[in-house]
Amino acid sequence: MELKSKVKEFIDNQYRTPKGLIGTYIGEKMVRQHKHETLWTIELLNLQPGESVLELGCGSGYAMKLILEKNVVKEIVGLDLSLAVIRSATIRNKKAMQDKKAKLIQGNVKSLPCRDDQFEKVFSIHTIYFWDDLHATIKEIFRVLKPGGDCIITLCNGKNEEKWDGITSLIDNQLIPLMKDNGFFDVAFVEGPNSRGFHTVAVSGTKNL
Repeated sequence: MELKSKVKEFIDNQYRTPKGLIGTYIGEKMVRQHKHETLWTIELLNLQPGESVLELGCGSGYAMKLILEKNVVKEIVGLDLSLAVIRSATIRNKKAMQDKKAKLIQGNVKSLPCRDDQFEKVFSIHTIYFWDDLHATIKEIFRVLKPGGDCIITLCNGKNEEKWDGITSLIDNQLIPLMKDNGFFDVAFVEGPNSRGFHTVAVSGTKNL
């Protein structure tokens, strides 16, 4: 039983911050697992010509690649804690990085190494579970968004017939109030497609002008 617990802890930590060869594998596994949520989130972003976009927890760079293939945005910046997945994202978006349309940064979401009012869009897919300071992160998202810019945070709140009360509480009692308190308006809860039985949802908001 102790071994099983240790294995689970190791895998959970790899999903939080992928490391080494196993971390690289986990990063590519998440690309396959989260394909439907990624495509849905990109549609929600409603990307416009010339926009600058930031992805928090970019993983192996799949969402970045899909956005770049649309040939609409000016640039996309991906941020992640894990060097293992940043290496994968670099390979996946090599040409765009050479053309200065993509940039990758190792960093923490609670202290973004970005300028004030830098991006029209900020988004995250399945990373909010790992944010260790939600209040600081929401403040940072607001700071780096341009006035009128949009934030979309995608996550899951259940699987099949099971509803996850902890995630529902996170959304209703923390995320949505924090966004409103920090200057976002039109804060909305959006239901998306089921993916592998998981219920995909998002919380969106726009920075006050």
